[in-house]
Parts: sequence; C-alpha cells; structure tokens
Amino acid sequence: MSDWLIDVLMTTQAGREKAFRRLAKSKFRSRFHLSADDRQYIAEKGMETIRRHCEDFVAKRLAPAEPEKDGAQTPMRGHPVFKAQHACACCCRGCLEKWYRVKKGRELSPEAQKKIVDLLMAWIEREYSSRT
Repeated sequence: MSDWLIDVLMTTQAGREKAFRRLAKSKFRSRFHLSADDRQYIAEKGMETIRRHCEDFVAKRLAPAEPEKDGAQTPMRGHPVFKAQHACACCCRGCLEKWYRVKKGRELSPEAQKKIVDLLMAWIEREYSSRT
C-alpha cells in the first residue's frame, strides 16, 4: 500500500499548504510556534544543519516500523524540529496514521521520510520567516 496521503499533502508546495490549512484547524497543532530561542538556534546553525537534524530525528525516531517509545518519542520543546513535528502531526506513528493514513507497523521508505522532512522544513522556514 502506498502512502497516498503523504503523496497528496507533502509532495508539492500546494499540497504542503493544504496540509498546513488542515493542521491550522487543530487547536493542539496550531499552538506550536518557534520561540526566540528556536530562532536564535536556527540563525546560529543554519537551515542546512537543521535539515540534517530533521533527517536524523525522522530516520531514528519515526521511520522504524515500531519506534522505541512510540507516542512519547518526540519532546514538546528543546529543538525547532520537535515543535515542527508536533505542529505537523509527524511526532509519532499514531499521529502519522491519524493525519496522513500511514499505517503503523511498517518501516517508512526513504522517499516517505524525505517527504516528511520536506514538510517539517517547510513549516520551520515558514515560522522562521514570520514575525510572530
């Protein structure tokens, strides 16, 4: 079975915007924003480093068929990627299944991981460039 909703919502800019509109309707998801400390961290490290961190977090904490501590593996704060994961419902396999219909119990393909990283980075870049 393909991750069809990932394809629809994460492959193009228009698809990511559609995902962001859906997520904005969630009281929980819409409360996540980058803090001043997050912005400073991004400014110091650069987006390329943040992307590498994002790729690593997704590969190690989300991609396995049965991630360790699934449902509690992503802290609420401490890194801009963690906030993006919660804001985009890419924090655990349960949220991926609920929001994007990605079934639990099977490893995420490299392509699916890249699409998730692209969505998370789009959220971070959007938040970073906003003046909230």
